[in-house]
Amino acid sequence: MEDNFITSAPAVTSTYFLKFPDEETSLAKLKAAGFINEDNEIITASHSHAIDVVGIISQSGEYEPDGTVIVEPTPVEGWHVNYLGELPSGWESYLVTPTSPVRVFYT
Repeated sequence: MEDNFITSAPAVTSTYFLKFPDEETSLAKLKAAGFINEDNEIITASHSHAIDVVGIISQSGEYEPDGTVIVEPTPVEGWHVNYLGELPSGWESYLVTPTSPVRVFYT
């Protein structure tokens, strides 16, 4: 008898860092690409993609050991989303290449 088990997931090799102008634009693009379900929730993962909504990020501030803020963190412009999979058409203009990403996918 032959077992029909998948021993490994399909290879998804492309990770993208995206910066949309704001949350509303990102949601509109996610919806247009079919990544928002009928309950208006983001479909964050499937066999073909993974989405990590990072949102607003900040450049590091400075803090005392007790957590007291010495220098306030500075927000980075835009609404940030990490995407793993085949990039949907029209998303190329939102691509960024951070030198030190805040969050990454580990594969």
